[in-house]
Amino acid sequence: MTNRRRLTPWLRTALGAAIVVVLLFPFYWMINASLQPSSELLDTSPAWFPVDGTGEGYAEAVATQGGPLLASLVVAGGTVALSLLIALPASYALAQLRFRGAQAVIFALLIVQMIPGIVMANSLYTVFSDLGLIDSYLGLILADSTATIPFAILVLRAFMLSIPRELSEAARVDGAGYWRTFVSVIVPVSRNATVTAGLFSFLFAWADFLFAVTLTTGRTFEPVTVGIYRFIGNQSADWNAVLATAVLASVPAAVLLIVAQRYVVAGVTGGAVK
Repeated sequence: MTNRRRLTPWLRTALGAAIVVVLLFPFYWMINASLQPSSELLDTSPAWFPVDGTGEGYAEAVATQGGPLLASLVVAGGTVALSLLIALPASYALAQLRFRGAQAVIFALLIVQMIPGIVMANSLYTVFSDLGLIDSYLGLILADSTATIPFAILVLRAFMLSIPRELSEAARVDGAGYWRTFVSVIVPVSRNATVTAGLFSFLFAWADFLFAVTLTTGRTFEPVTVGIYRFIGNQSADWNAVLATAVLASVPAAVLLIVAQRYVVAGVTGGAVK
């Protein structure tokens, strides 16, 4: 019995390590392939390690996809700013203030999450075409925000429900209004949830393809997801450049996840316990 108890942690560790290796292998292979010449990638058995590595793929990726990468950063950053600007006060009102219709609003937010993206994209194309927002940063930011704002409100509201009402009441007793209470008390306390909502908003906008390919034509700008899609069509034989572009596109999301992981864990679990 004692030996079995000693082996259990090792078995769990081995199983966890095996799962991590399986999940990270595609990312490793993407990096490995991006450093190999295209001629080797077209072989039936490419090398497992980039022994004769080359940076030509990254040079071509930066030259051809630098604009789309920058465009995606602008769209993702704008989506985060707009989402938090609307979601923070809306979550405060739904969680801390009592008004009629709050449950109906929450139910509507849940229903919005169930609408298929293709339906939203087609509807927004018609509206944005009339407003002249096709092929514009503002149009794509607004489109991505239609998906990120409801989710951000639900995440932030769940956290703000766990904030003791005594904090808001104490600020009210000291003479602070609702807006001052929100800015000076609620927002600082909700830092972890705010980072979590902002991170998920960034990741959605950064990885979005459906809205991007529907609302952009490539004449003015195109996000990196669409850039990779069209780049593959134009460079079907130059796989090291294609995969180098994919590696560069993964860097911002990976860096943000590593930097903000402790805030994300606290923000996701913070609203689960009152």
